[in-house]
Amino acid sequence: MLLTIYRILTILLLPVIHLYLWRRRQRGKEDPLRYRERVGYASRPRSEGRLVWVHAASVGESLSVLPLVEKLLAAYPDIHVLVTTGTVTSATLLEKRLSARAFHQYVPVDTWFAVRRFLAHWKPDVALWVESELWPNLITGTHATGCAVALLNARMSERSFRAWRRVPIFARTLLQSFHFVFPQSEEAVARFTQLGARNVSYLGNLKSDAPLLPANDAEVVQLSAAIGERLVWLAASTHPGEEEQLAAVHRHLKEKFPTLLTILVPRHAARGDAVAHLLRAYALHVAQRSKREPILPTTDLYLADTMGELGLFYRLSPIAFMGGSLVNHGGQNPLEAARLGCAILYGPAMFNFAEVCTALERQQASLRVSDAEALAEAVERLLADPAMQKTLAQAAQTMAESARGVTDAVLTALAPLFTEVA
Repeated sequence: MLLTIYRILTILLLPVIHLYLWRRRQRGKEDPLRYRERVGYASRPRSEGRLVWVHAASVGESLSVLPLVEKLLAAYPDIHVLVTTGTVTSATLLEKRLSARAFHQYVPVDTWFAVRRFLAHWKPDVALWVESELWPNLITGTHATGCAVALLNARMSERSFRAWRRVPIFARTLLQSFHFVFPQSEEAVARFTQLGARNVSYLGNLKSDAPLLPANDAEVVQLSAAIGERLVWLAASTHPGEEEQLAAVHRHLKEKFPTLLTILVPRHAARGDAVAHLLRAYALHVAQRSKREPILPTTDLYLADTMGELGLFYRLSPIAFMGGSLVNHGGQNPLEAARLGCAILYGPAMFNFAEVCTALERQQASLRVSDAEALAEAVERLLADPAMQKTLAQAAQTMAESARGVTDAVLTALAPLFTEVA
């Protein structure tokens, strides 16, 4: 009944949904040249033979599935892989990094008509959904076609679990559309099982096998020269409510380290101007990368408000704070920083990466702080003690390397789906 109501609502709300997409397009959050893909119209013909559809919501999920896509193409020479995402940033990344026989399309919005158009054109044989996007029309519509469906790296927070428990039949209907569910943590295994999912097992986190974030070598050399001998630390993928706290942290640290440079990378580059205005209100000299403002000896904060360059800034800074953890967002992926040799810090709200953080802390490979004041103290210790900084970074890098191998385990577990389709 709830599924029927949901489908009817998505039909009745079509004008509102189209207005929402139009506003996103006006703000640069939708691709104007490929807008029709979002309502189910394909921009290329279907490939001949078997088609595997991989859905990854955004950049982090896209990076985590790249090794899986490569291994699928190598293991099954007769298949093509369609990768869908919902953001412009992830589309740009995938178009550069997907190899032959793999291609990108935008995922359709979850309306009945858009979903039907999408499925009628692509006719996927196997569908692999990544993480936590449980769109009812897409999931049940795909399952109804006879396509084999699996949920990989599945995430289920305590808050989401409580919400789904209020609609148990609806939750069970959605989750039983999946032939397999592979959660990214042991805690999530119990939650998915209680909600009615079948064939649930923990194989690890696919993000453990994600490739190194890329960086332009020339940019690394140029910015390293601009930074020179200055001490530097990085606040990566920050969210609203954090930047003002980080400005206060910089002001505190500057008292002891007068030439300190803080690099701040907002999670969403479109917020750059607003973040710059906020930081300057703290009487800080801000250089904004999107405006090509250079790093000068007087620059306090380098605001890296561009897309797809986080790998560059991890390479420039020996210390990295994971954004989204001083506010209740859930944090960002610390493994990306660990692999690039950073000493890692994060705040109390890292629930999106709880399993990873537990492993890091068990190996004494990261520092968790309670608030901005504690963050300032921790960064101060690391800046003053290069040996401690190096030890922390090496421990994190070792832990990140030891966690690899999840992709192979997932591919082995998925083999029955491909055998069944063949």
